[in-house]
Amino acid sequence: MDPENTTSPRDVTDPVDAGVVGNERLTAWAGAALLIGFAAQGLTLLDVGTFLTAHMLIGFSLMVPVALKILATGYRFGRYYTGSPAYRRQGPPRPVLRVIAPLLVLNTVFLLVSGPAIMIAGAYRDQVEELHKLSLWSWLILVGIHLLAYLWRIPRLLIDDLLARNTRRPAAVQRIAAVIGSGAVGMALAFALLPLIRSWIQS
Repeated sequence: MDPENTTSPRDVTDPVDAGVVGNERLTAWAGAALLIGFAAQGLTLLDVGTFLTAHMLIGFSLMVPVALKILATGYRFGRYYTGSPAYRRQGPPRPVLRVIAPLLVLNTVFLLVSGPAIMIAGAYRDQVEELHKLSLWSWLILVGIHLLAYLWRIPRLLIDDLLARNTRRPAAVQRIAAVIGSGAVGMALAFALLPLIRSWIQS
């Protein structure tokens, strides 16, 4: 069974299946937001020396949206493996993606954490920086496989949510607001740390 298939129109009145639809679409919104964020981060890699401040700001900003996506996918994982009938009907991801998913989560967390860790690594700065760079290459491989599997499905899920298909409009608005809010909180965190970032760069 395709794990991304939308469910039937009865989901509007079935709170359990509506939850499955909502989780799937929240994950899609978070994924789309992260795609934009990581693409912007990729542009800073063209000249990290010049764009180091932007690179670090974006890195901090991505932490909250990444946490939201991990929570959404983790919730689906938990509900499926605890035997939720609705999530069981939706089915599991393909075997390869089930193997890659935890590796991608761990790699993403390490990538985002190892960047700021360079700031406090002291004498181990070069080693931590090297680990950060290596984690980027492994992350690119894993996220590439992930995107091949899911990227083409995202537009349909987003359009369905915008048009409130098989869902209640307030629920769709809440999902969009949650993703926008996570980005706003992430940016607030980043700019709150801006003086620290500038001080470290100038040191």
